[in-house]
Amino acid sequence: MKRIAISLIAAIALSGAALGQSLPTVSGTVEKVDAAQSKITIDHGAIPNLNMDAMTMVFRAQDPALLKGIKAGDKVQFTADRVNGQISVTSIKKGS
Repeated sequence: MKRIAISLIAAIALSGAALGQSLPTVSGTVEKVDAAQSKITIDHGAIPNLNMDAMTMVFRAQDPALLKGIKAGDKVQFTADRVNGQISVTSIKKGS
């Protein structure tokens, strides 16, 4: 039984990783960075994989290191997904 559970967990983890590679890139403008809380506020376009319209919202950074070098006013390209139940930025880079 444990082997089945471990195999199932591994399969789910791998499918999540595969989905992460195909996430749509979204454009936005950083409104605020709260590195201490690993949060970033972005005024962004629609995020199709989350069925989300364009808006300004706070995201958790999947990895706090993603926020290094990012500041309010930066134009960014990013991907977002639901990670452990929270909508999170999974990648981000400066650019238009």
